[in-house]
Amino acid sequence: MTKYETGLVGQSLATRLTYFVIRDVLLVLCKLWFRYSISGREHLPKSGAYIIAPVHRSNIDSPLASFITRRRARFMGKDSLWKIRSIGKVFTLLGGFPVTRGAADLEALKRCVAVLDAGEPLVMFPEGTRQSGSILQPLFEGPAYVALKRGVPIVPVGIGGSEKVMRKGSKMIWPRKCHLTIGAPIIVERSTTSRVDRERMAAITAELAGALQAAFDDARGRVGDA
Repeated sequence: MTKYETGLVGQSLATRLTYFVIRDVLLVLCKLWFRYSISGREHLPKSGAYIIAPVHRSNIDSPLASFITRRRARFMGKDSLWKIRSIGKVFTLLGGFPVTRGAADLEALKRCVAVLDAGEPLVMFPEGTRQSGSILQPLFEGPAYVALKRGVPIVPVGIGGSEKVMRKGSKMIWPRKCHLTIGAPIIVERSTTSRVDRERMAAITAELAGALQAAFDDARGRVGDA
């Protein structure tokens, strides 16, 4: 166990089991309401930790991203969500873990590394906040940094149709079809030094951008949104 795992919530057996119950209930509801479908599951690593890197067009992208694997997927959330115990428990049960809002990015990235050290898939939205439109926005280098620190693959995931289900700023969830396209994983070798090579990080981010745009285009085409 790393020193960062000690602050990582949601590691108990009860929490893990409850996650799967909640996730499966949401899966059925979303299947009925969004009629979502998934292609490319053969690209998912069979075991070990990896990073799930989806496009981000809607609040429903987080639960949709968790449906691609039968394993528990973890997400970052601002630590203020855990200040109210009952609400914090819900986010933990949904796979969330807290990071300090406004703190240095390094603190959040260390928590992400702790998730990978625990052997779990980690969801990181490389565009950061929700975006709009069919063109991928410039990516943050966080996924590449974390992948290099632990030598784990990055799996690009295009999500088509979610923006029509729930646009940014909307409170209504519309019954529109969604599709998730899982792209081939980007294999990342672990950094051999304590400092991550910025050129390697930039190259991995550029490769992810191309793969993610291709997966996004495919997903949009499958729901008639191309």
